[in-house]
Amino acid sequence: TKAFKFDKTTTVKDIVVTLKDKLSIRAIEYFALVLEQQYSITKLLLLHEDELIQKVVQKKDTHDYRCLFRVCFIPKDPVDLLQDDPSAFEYLFLQVRQALLGTYCRSVLQWR
Repeated sequence: TKAFKFDKTTTVKDIVVTLKDKLSIRAIEYFALVLEQQYSITKLLLLHEDELIQKVVQKKDTHDYRCLFRVCFIPKDPVDLLQDDPSAFEYLFLQVRQALLGTYCRSVLQWR
C-alpha cells in the first residue's frame, strides 16, 4: 500500500486498522505508524494512535519524513507470534532481515 486517502477526521489508528486488514494481521499490538527521517534511518518518531493524520502532515518539520508501518514492539517470544499470527511473524521477519541487510551494506560501503 503506497498511499491513503484521508480527511480531517482520519486518525493514525484508522490507518493502522486498515493496514491490519489488508495485511491479514491479527496481532496488531506489535505494530505502529512511525515517521522516518528520509536522510537518517536512525531517527524514527512513533505516532500516537489518536493523532489526526491531517495534523501530522501539516507540521512543517514532517516534510523530510516518510510514514511507515513498522513492528515497534518486539514479542517476548517470537515463536508464540509465529504460532498465533503467521502473517505478523512474516512481517516482523521481513523488517528484521531488511534492517540487518541495510546495516551490513552500510558497513561494507564504509569499510571500502
